[in-house]
Amino acid sequence: MTRVLDADAHDTGTVDTAPNRADEGYDNVFSYRELARLDEALTMSSRETGLRFTLWIGDLGPKTRIRAEELHARGGHPADSVLLAVSPGQRVIEVVTGASAARRLPDRACALAVLSMTNSFAAGDLVGGIVNGLRQLSDQAGHPRSSRAAH
Repeated sequence: MTRVLDADAHDTGTVDTAPNRADEGYDNVFSYRELARLDEALTMSSRETGLRFTLWIGDLGPKTRIRAEELHARGGHPADSVLLAVSPGQRVIEVVTGASAARRLPDRACALAVLSMTNSFAAGDLVGGIVNGLRQLSDQAGHPRSSRAAH
């Protein structure tokens, strides 16, 4: 799914992406507090659903969907994973779900989360938009079946 958004360019790096950054100064894009909010949202989404949520922020190149799918495939256990790839400079959000995750996160749920994120991004709140999008996705995915059966 691709969604165009209105936001200023932001980028952050991970172990995989940091060496590939061409521009300097990205380490100062997010404050410690913002990084902590993003980390907490990713951790809670993964913990609550049993799915592996990951976030990639940066330029996705000319073929955004293909690049997002490549990034998703590089992570461990892609079937149970959800990648949220945000390219503010390109005004694109890609949500990639693995086969198991897709059964719990239909396209409609992903589209609603993306719509919510784009509204926040347009208001200048990149971190808040991502956090709220992750919450919506994890709410839609629900708890893993094994923990539901145990309760």
